[in-house]
Amino acid sequence: MAKTDGRGGKAARRRSARERLAAERAAAERRRRRRRITRWAASGGIAAVLLAGGIWAATSDGKNSPDRTTAPVTAAGAEPDSKAGRPPWPRPDDTADRARKEGLAVAPMEGTAVHFHSHLDILVDGKAVPVPANLGIAASGDAMSELHTHDTSGVLHIEAPTTGKRYTLGQLFTEWNVPLSATTLGGLKADDTRTLTSYVDGSRQDGDPAAIRLTAHREIALVYGPANARAQVPSHYDFPAGE
Repeated sequence: MAKTDGRGGKAARRRSARERLAAERAAAERRRRRRRITRWAASGGIAAVLLAGGIWAATSDGKNSPDRTTAPVTAAGAEPDSKAGRPPWPRPDDTADRARKEGLAVAPMEGTAVHFHSHLDILVDGKAVPVPANLGIAASGDAMSELHTHDTSGVLHIEAPTTGKRYTLGQLFTEWNVPLSATTLGGLKADDTRTLTSYVDGSRQDGDPAAIRLTAHREIALVYGPANARAQVPSHYDFPAGE
């Protein structure tokens, strides 16, 4: 009669127990992430607007510091049915569907291959305009875009399932269904008396702001107001620890 290897049997049982524990932990993590998405989708009413300085001062030219994607850029996505006029601009119900049309991945859980944050300030006539919570997150709470917001702080979250993709401000405005171009911000138009100016980390940018690339800890500001004037715009944002 063959002898049973007691040590081998114990080792096999220990491996099996470790595998079961790992599977249980992975399942718990998936449940935790689904609960997080649901909570984020329910947090749209949280008011956490961080007001940026908006005191208009004397005329001064900024610096050109362009950093723009070479990929084709939409006119930031507001379709002909956009009702965008003057701010504030609400979050559209189809924000996740709009993300898909922009080529952004939409899935039940956030991606883990790429994870970083940018920040957006919008000043209109010296007053801060809130960026809605849950842009890019389905109203049902069961799916989210790789580019999204969780609250009204202006922090833009990029949590992607793959590497190598470039993200732009225009994609966010597509999810928002608010027009954005060199001369348009929602229903606001630049003309001889009013201007639309974009800034990155405090430096003035030329061209279409929809093309501004989102990168880690980048501070982006859009300023609309009287011509021949400027706003005091932030040059950085104090991201919470770990972001």
